[in-house]
Amino acid sequence: MAEAATVLELRGITKSFPGTVANDHIDLDLRRGEVHALLGENGAGKTTLMNILYGLSKPDEGEIILNGERVNFSSPKDAIERGIGMVHQHFMLIPVMTVAENVVLGIEPSERGFLDYDSARARVSALAATFGFQIDPDTRVEDISVGLQQRVEILKALYRNAGILILDEPTAVLTPQEATEFFGILETLKREGISIIFISHKLNEVLEIADRVTVLRRGKKIETLPREGATQESLARAMVGREVVLHIEKAPAEPGDVLLEIEGLQVMDDREIEKVRGVSLKVRAGEIVGLAGVDGNGQSELIDAITGLRKIERGKVRVAGKELRHASARDVLDAGVGQIPEDRQRRGLVLEFSIAENLALHDFRKEPNAKAGWLFPRRLIEKARTLIREFDVRGGGPETPAGALSGGNQQKVILAREIDRDPKVLIAAQPTRGLDVGAIEFVHRRLIEERDDGRAILLVSLELEETLSLADRILVIFEGKIVGEYLPTVTEDELGFAMTGGRKEAVA
Repeated sequence: MAEAATVLELRGITKSFPGTVANDHIDLDLRRGEVHALLGENGAGKTTLMNILYGLSKPDEGEIILNGERVNFSSPKDAIERGIGMVHQHFMLIPVMTVAENVVLGIEPSERGFLDYDSARARVSALAATFGFQIDPDTRVEDISVGLQQRVEILKALYRNAGILILDEPTAVLTPQEATEFFGILETLKREGISIIFISHKLNEVLEIADRVTVLRRGKKIETLPREGATQESLARAMVGREVVLHIEKAPAEPGDVLLEIEGLQVMDDREIEKVRGVSLKVRAGEIVGLAGVDGNGQSELIDAITGLRKIERGKVRVAGKELRHASARDVLDAGVGQIPEDRQRRGLVLEFSIAENLALHDFRKEPNAKAGWLFPRRLIEKARTLIREFDVRGGGPETPAGALSGGNQQKVILAREIDRDPKVLIAAQPTRGLDVGAIEFVHRRLIEERDDGRAILLVSLELEETLSLADRILVIFEGKIVGEYLPTVTEDELGFAMTGGRKEAVA
């Protein structure tokens, strides 16, 4: 079969920032009707390269050839007009508007200066039918699932005649069933001649959907290879430059005393809507309990309530048998709870502070860090050096600002701080969100070590593969309620079914 025509070439793309070369003479080509995956660790240069292609950044050197013609993009508007669309990981939709209104926004069909809604609706319906999207153009975006919202984003690009789609971590927020449906959509797009650049951390998905894979490492292109013959292990090795353990081996758990007990918890969100509806659970010493659920089903509010950041309307939280009634975040810390927050930059670190200062955030008032109100910075630095070595934090020393570190190394700083305090209970919320395979391997190993040292760990993750790999028991949360309990031998499909409300009884 003849090779498909090349629709896009990036030649010698180079982009430098102070102190680093983000892209170092990168070549990449994209063929008509193919899915070309882009892989690399955090900081490898993927985002910079796609920002250049989408007109968000200008290269220092190199050129972009689109359908045989050299082009220069000064803004995303230029890229869109030339048929390049981008679907970001965090969707750019207006919740109170309908699907049709979101799709045509900015280039609306009009009649006498007003939106011709009937025409917009008809065009969106026809476009959805062409690509086999089952979606009602009259539904408000706030009333549809995350998977359908993603389809709206794709329709927006297709409505603007995109022949090339850049998809940034497209399955990060999808259930297994939604991800399977999404891959079906990609196959349809390919058949219609749409070319796709697929950015992902999930190696199994890349091997399932990509035709070719390009691997970046530290700003350089390592190789472009066909999917045939590639394995998760070979891709991980190309990304990181060494062998990576993808599936952590762990001994069976030996649970001890109950260290975290939640009973009948009811919690409201910021709009005074009930988000946690009578949740009860127990986590014992020496076990990891995974909490699985589609994002937005009460996980964040539950974590905030346990850690003293949100008011508990009803119910009880006990740590090592001690009830925390009206506890502040400081009370919860002092009771022996550590937390890896889901947003490391907003909740986990003060980015302007040094690594040493961030490592001392909880206990800077206590000896040996301070005495009689006097802080001893030298002691903070000495302690930081020890923890930086133990937790393999790269990219700086004790006095380096936390904001200068990569995401993976920021996460290691948080791990070091929380674990060094020797907590009884560790709440790990999205502990590997946005991390590359090397950093994920480190975090997973450390969580298993902490379990084996007798900590009670509550793992809250949107990554089913991570939950199945780490957890000794899995609880499924749906609409603020625990709707099932499973052993880690359960399939992803069963869990995904429960996560969308498909099963209400506990199964173990």
